Amino acid sequence: MVNAFSVIAAALAAVVSGASMRSEAAAMPSGSWPSSKGNVYLSEPYTVKKGEVFDGGMKTYQRSNIKCGGQTESGWQTAVFMVESGATLKNVIIGKDQMEGVHCEQSGCTIENVWWDDVCEDALSIKGGSASSVSKVIGGGARSADDKVVQHNGLGSVSIEGFYAQDFGKLYRSCGTCGNKSRKVSVKNVYAVNGKVSLVTVNKNWGDQATIENIKIKGKKVDVCAWSQGSTSGEPEELGAGPSGSLCKYSTSTITYA
Repeated sequence: MVNAFSVIAAALAAVVSGASMRSEAAAMPSGSWPSSKGNVYLSEPYTVKKGEVFDGGMKTYQRSNIKCGGQTESGWQTAVFMVESGATLKNVIIGKDQMEGVHCEQSGCTIENVWWDDVCEDALSIKGGSASSVSKVIGGGARSADDKVVQHNGLGSVSIEGFYAQDFGKLYRSCGTCGNKSRKVSVKNVYAVNGKVSLVTVNKNWGDQATIENIKIKGKKVDVCAWSQGSTSGEPEELGAGPSGSLCKYSTSTITYA
């Protein structure tokens, strides 16, 4: 893939070494949406390389040659950003002209204060990696997701903290058709508005584990944590929802409804 930075350098924020960068814990969101500081159109996905931090300066980034195709499956080619393992994408608004939003192809990425203005197929896709991979979503938000916000197809664990989700199907989905791979997710300090299905959906038969804490839900009382029977030969069967050991670990006392 050709790096797009040389073509649109004047419109892109600086890429700096992330070796000394540290992120603060993300608190419960207020429900407000950030204002864009300008528009940047990319003709191809921009790659944030391992060890780098891309600070987008709160501009809106989208594709010049891609329009949303609804729930049509595509791939990284229709994303706005590709974030390598060990890289950080921060202070970015993802516009509506794209299909796959942000891709983390080898897990292990950090997504900080990134806002998806109009989710298409998925907002964030996490793939590849190993059982020890940790991907982090810190702050930010997403709205208008017909289905999933975070799609976890890879290995390892995902942490989602201080995130705002509005008008969405599922905030997090552990892939239900990717084979017998155990995944973990931690969700904390999330404000969810007008959800349709669930906050989290995991696979019982593949040993997934979800830990959920301090969630605020407004609108429909969607399932906080649901589980399915993963399948490689068809759509996963929904089995149940609610607290259930390490599969869906949370206390109802930490869930509030507005």
